Amino acid sequence: MISNSTPSPQADLLLRDYRPQPRLAVPETQVTKPHVPVIDAHNHLSLLDINWMERPLSELLDWLDEADVRVFVDLDGGWGEELLNRHLDKFKSAAPERFIHYGGVDWGQWPRHGNRFGEWAAARLRDQVSRGAQGLKIWKNLGLRLRDHEDKLVSVDDPRLDPIWATAGELGIPVTIHIADPVAFFDPLDATNERWEELHAHPDWHFPSPPYPSFQSIVEGLARVVLRHPETLFIGAHVGCYAENLAWVGDLLDRAPNFNVDIAARIAELGRQPYTARRFFLKYSDRILFGTDLPPDPAMYRIHYRFLETDDEYFAYALEWPPPQGRWMIYGLYLPEDVLHKVYYQNAQRILGLT
Repeated sequence: MISNSTPSPQADLLLRDYRPQPRLAVPETQVTKPHVPVIDAHNHLSLLDINWMERPLSELLDWLDEADVRVFVDLDGGWGEELLNRHLDKFKSAAPERFIHYGGVDWGQWPRHGNRFGEWAAARLRDQVSRGAQGLKIWKNLGLRLRDHEDKLVSVDDPRLDPIWATAGELGIPVTIHIADPVAFFDPLDATNERWEELHAHPDWHFPSPPYPSFQSIVEGLARVVLRHPETLFIGAHVGCYAENLAWVGDLLDRAPNFNVDIAARIAELGRQPYTARRFFLKYSDRILFGTDLPPDPAMYRIHYRFLETDDEYFAYALEWPPPQGRWMIYGLYLPEDVLHKVYYQNAQRILGLT
């Protein structure tokens, strides 16, 4: 019989109010400390929810100690030399063994230097390294928004930038490069987009093509840069900017021994493909760096440790609800001890030249 009764108000439940409680009876492992002390190879000190420039250094060190993070890699210098200098003065000078700071490129100077911009930026990088920078951070404005002195979009593999990459190789510093966001950020913002909520919360993160270049053209440009500069160590931020397709990332790792990846802000992607991700970690254990790209809250770090160390099933990848990147849960990878050592600190130690 077909009911003609009026639907209950709950039938019109809004997605933002939907908070299902899992009823699975599965193990919940508490990992309060990592298997070994870690290097957070991708993070920030002033561009996240907490601005540590305005808080006591002792408070930050207490949080890092609680999470057993021995070295914190700060990428904020990628947003300007003035910020780099401030962070060197506050953090590096006070606790040099705990902090690594990256420099960056002042793209706003391109109109002034024209086609010689690459040479000028390479010279500035030398100066930043002489003052204490230990890496170079490149952000996604390159490839998406950056325009040259003739108002033309600059591609990731623009040959005019080759002096920058070559100089990083000569100086022996890594280039952490983030040139594309999740693939869904480039898709139409309709009912099929798995990042619908995230993109509505952050509409400036949406890069549909057109007017923006396609996702694939951007990551292929990254691949060409990496292959063109074999003497330069590159760290592809956020699992090589393509965590949804580990086969593509693995192919570039196979072709480019100078390419590495960090896992910052991507355990949500990795944890929903646990079999593929575990095989990826085992095969490329020498090329993967631990990183979070999140405020250094000990509770946040514990989620990462649980993901890497346990075989727990179906748990939240974030502290808040709804989760920020997508409405799904993740599964632990249960990595072997030798792989944990490499991912947690040995790979970053080698690439950053730490003792």
